[in-house]
Amino acid sequence: MPHDVSLIATIAAGFGLALLFGFAAAQMRMPPLVGYLLAGIVIGPATPGFVADVGLASQVAEIGVMLLMFGVGLHFSINDLMAVRRIAVPGAIVQILVAVALGMFTATLWGWGFGGALVFGLCLSVASTVVLLRALEAKGLLQSVNGQIAVGWLVVEDLVMVMVLVLLPALAGVLGASGGGAASGAASPQIWQAVGLTLLKVSAFIALMLVVGRRVLPKLLWWVARTGSQELFTLSVVASAVGVAFGAAKLFDVSFALGAFFAGMMMRESEFSHRAADESLPLRDAFAVLFFVSVGMLFDPAVLWSQPLKVLAVVAIIMLGKTIAAVLLVLLFRYPLNTALTVGASLAQIGEFSFILAGLGVALGLMPAEGQSLVLAGALISIAANSAIFAAVEPLQRWVRKRSALARRFDQRDDPLAQLPMSTDQALLSGQVVLVGYGRVGRRIAAALRAEGIPFVVADDNRERIDALRKEGFPAVSGDASTPEVLIQAHIARAAMLVIAVPDAVSARKMVEIAQTLNPAIAVVLRSHNEEEADLLASETSAQVFLGEQELARGMSEHIFVRLRGPRPAPPR
Repeated sequence: MPHDVSLIATIAAGFGLALLFGFAAAQMRMPPLVGYLLAGIVIGPATPGFVADVGLASQVAEIGVMLLMFGVGLHFSINDLMAVRRIAVPGAIVQILVAVALGMFTATLWGWGFGGALVFGLCLSVASTVVLLRALEAKGLLQSVNGQIAVGWLVVEDLVMVMVLVLLPALAGVLGASGGGAASGAASPQIWQAVGLTLLKVSAFIALMLVVGRRVLPKLLWWVARTGSQELFTLSVVASAVGVAFGAAKLFDVSFALGAFFAGMMMRESEFSHRAADESLPLRDAFAVLFFVSVGMLFDPAVLWSQPLKVLAVVAIIMLGKTIAAVLLVLLFRYPLNTALTVGASLAQIGEFSFILAGLGVALGLMPAEGQSLVLAGALISIAANSAIFAAVEPLQRWVRKRSALARRFDQRDDPLAQLPMSTDQALLSGQVVLVGYGRVGRRIAAALRAEGIPFVVADDNRERIDALRKEGFPAVSGDASTPEVLIQAHIARAAMLVIAVPDAVSARKMVEIAQTLNPAIAVVLRSHNEEEADLLASETSAQVFLGEQELARGMSEHIFVRLRGPRPAPPR
C-alpha cells in the first residue's frame, strides 16, 4: 500500500461530507449545491481539523469544469436560443452591463483597482446554470415560455463569460495585473499583439471544431455505438470531452471550459447525443460535486464577520440589483408580470462561472483574495435563498396585483399579439378548432388541419411563434391559455373543438373548465404521457385523451399490418 494517499483522502473526504451536507441542505429545501460548498469549507485550510490537499482538489476541479461545460454544450441549441432571441440576447447583455456597473462602483468605493473592480462586477453578473435548471425543473417550468426565456438568457450570459475567460489572460496587463498599472500596460504594443494572437488562436480553434470536429465527433460516437459496448461508449464521451479540452488548451491556448463546451456542442450533432448526455451524467455530476467542494475550500468564513457590510453589499447586488434590472427589462419588452418575476427570480444567484472567473482573477493578480471570498459568500447566500425566491413569485404577484393598478395594467397591457386582428375573417371564427400549443405536436396537428381545410386558431404563450404565424396569415393569439382572456380572444364560445397539445395536466384541467363554462357543447382533445394521468383527465374532463406511447404503438402496428397484409380499404364516409 502506498503511504501517500492524499488524492484518495481528498476525494473520500470531499464525497463523504458533500453527501452529508448535501442531504441536509435538501432536507431544508435548499439546493444540494449549498451543502457541497459547505463540505469544502469544512475540509479547507480556513477551518480547523482535517485539511485536504488544495492543489490536488483544484486539478480534480478542472475536470469538473470540463465536464460541466461539456454538458452545457450538449444541451446548447441554436434553435432554442433563436426562439427567444428578441428578449434573451439584449436582455442578458444589458443585465450584465448593469451588474458589472454596480459591482465596479462598489469595488471602487472599497479602493480596488480598475481590473479588480471589473472582474468583481463580471463575477456578480452571471447566474448558475445548474441552480437555474434544477429550480425550473422543480417548479415544472423548464418547458414553459418563461423557462425558455430564462434558459436562453443564461445561455447568452454563459457565452459572454466564455469569451471573457478567453480574453482576460491576454488583457491582464492592460487591466493592471500583478501590480502593473493600466496605463503602462496600454502603452505596450506587445499587449495588443498578444490579444490579437489570442483571438486568432480562438478563431482557428472554433473553425477547426466547426469544420473537422462537427464531422469527426459524431462519427466517433457512431463507430463506438456499433460495437454494442456501453463502457466503450461512455469512455468515448468522456475521452472526447477531456481530450478536446486538453488539446485546445495546449495547442490553441484556449481555456479548458471553451474546449469542452465546443466538444459538447459538436457532439450534439450526433444522433446519439441524448445517449451521450444520459450516460455521461453520473460522471459529470460526481466531478461537479468535487468542483463545488474545491471552491468551498478556497472560502474564508471569517469574511462573514470581519466584512459584514461588504458581504451585504454583494448580496444586494446579486439578489436586488440584478433582479430589478431583469424584471424591468422584461416588462419593457412587453412581456407580462409573471414572466418578468420568473426571469428575475432565475437570475437572483451566481454560481460556477463566477467561481471560475474569481479564481482566474486572483491567479492573474487582478482581484484580491478578499474578492474571491466575497464572491463565494454571495454565492452561498443567494443559492440558499433561491428556492425561497422562486416560491415567493406567485404570492408576490397576487399581492402586487391586488394593491397596484399599474401591476394589473402590466398583466392586461395592450399587446397586439394578445388579440386577434380586426381583419380576421369571421368565417374562420365559427366552428373552428382552438389549438393550444404550437410545439412539435401542435405544428403537426396544424399542418393536418390546414391540409384538410379545417379552420383553426392557435393559442401559445411564445410570442415569437405567434408573430411568425401572424406573418403567414394564420389567426393566432399570444398568452396563457389557462386564463379566460386568451381563450375568449380565440373565440372559444363559437368553437367546435378545443385541442390541447401541451402535456401540462394542471393547465389542461383549467383550460377545459374555462372552455366548457363558455361553451358547454365543445369537444375536447388532450394529450398525455402518463397512463394514470390520462385516465384521470378523461374521467374528470370527459375529454378524449391521447396517450403518447399508445398512439406510437398504434401507428407502428398499422404500418406493420400494411406492409404484411396490404392497404386496408378506406372506411365509408
